[in-house]
Amino acid sequence: MSAVVSDTSPVRALAHLGLIDLLRTIYGQVLLPPAVHHELTNPPARYAVVDVGPFPFIGVQSPRDQSAVQHFLQTFQRGESEAIALALEVQAKSLLIDEAKGRRIAKQVGLQPTGVLAVLVEGKQQGVVPAVGPLLDRLMNELNFFIAPSLRATVLLLAGEALTP
Repeated sequence: MSAVVSDTSPVRALAHLGLIDLLRTIYGQVLLPPAVHHELTNPPARYAVVDVGPFPFIGVQSPRDQSAVQHFLQTFQRGESEAIALALEVQAKSLLIDEAKGRRIAKQVGLQPTGVLAVLVEGKQQGVVPAVGPLLDRLMNELNFFIAPSLRATVLLLAGEALTP
């Protein structure tokens, strides 16, 4: 099973929900570039520190191709830049990234982007997450995580939690 690479937001969101282990269940191994690890352990004041040390399936790995990192730094901050470069380098099966611009660029360079909402839906489909709706509410209310109403409706439909008309 090949690893996935993650940007900061999906790991921070899952840690907030107490569901980091979902990443092991769904993906097996997760790689974080050093800048993402730094963002998790030295967050802005409004966020809690996320220590991935207790999760042996999460590793920290630097992208070797620093020219790729420099290229992506023209568009993104260091965390996203390192995550995209590392995902390309290790031929990750997926890049966990929530930012729309990052997802768009990831697709353009041949990566398969996915976000925390897809992880929650997959967790529900695998029977590990009992309900996605309350988790979406927590992300929105507690982390100020933006979820457009149409996206929320789609996620709930995929999770089998959509209200029938």
